[in-house]
Amino acid sequence: MIGTIANTAAILVGSLVGGTVRQGLKKPYQDVLFVAMGLAATGLGINAVVQNMPKSTYPVLFIASLALGGVLGTALDIDGRFNRLVDRHAADDDASAPSLGRGLSTAIMLFCVGTLSILGPINSALYGDETYLFTNATLDLVTSTVLASTFGYGIAIAAGVLFCWQGAIFLLASLLSPLLGAGLMCEVSIVGGFLIFASGLSILKVREISTMNLLPALLVPPLWFALVSLLGLA
Repeated sequence: MIGTIANTAAILVGSLVGGTVRQGLKKPYQDVLFVAMGLAATGLGINAVVQNMPKSTYPVLFIASLALGGVLGTALDIDGRFNRLVDRHAADDDASAPSLGRGLSTAIMLFCVGTLSILGPINSALYGDETYLFTNATLDLVTSTVLASTFGYGIAIAAGVLFCWQGAIFLLASLLSPLLGAGLMCEVSIVGGFLIFASGLSILKVREISTMNLLPALLVPPLWFALVSLLGLA
């Protein structure tokens, strides 16, 4: 768990630094950072999809994952609940709440859905290797600083989400080790790439996408692999 703690601390530090810097930034500079994060998220999403798509064992699984996950997320109104929660903890300026909600959803995607954030706690639990998590912490330090300089101190909330996410993966890794192969990681990375890409589009205002409602899509590949293993179809 040392790597996860380091990763969480990096986001908190980055959020503090970025939020402090934001106070002295004029709106044009905040706007250009906003665009920069949108472009970065879009690029990272495309990269994750392009890198993993050729390795996919089930080429249409990501389509089913996004469709089923989107339907479930919409039924549960994850995005609406999330934004209402953010509204209650946002600053008094009403205009800032939607921006913080969008920023947090993007931060959660970038911090939690990446390959390093998923493989890191697995390697930590199974092999005691913290390399991926320390590398991820360095990247998240920079990313959280930029995000907080655009959206404010509220980005620090994502640190708690990341800790729970990586902690859960760490605890489950030993129990689910037979299922945590390269194939599953590949499919999860493809779905995650599309979610990060969707976040980028939302930030750039190309298309408003309720990315949080798509989060359950990440559960479909593990469930599919578990079913395949149970039925002996692998």
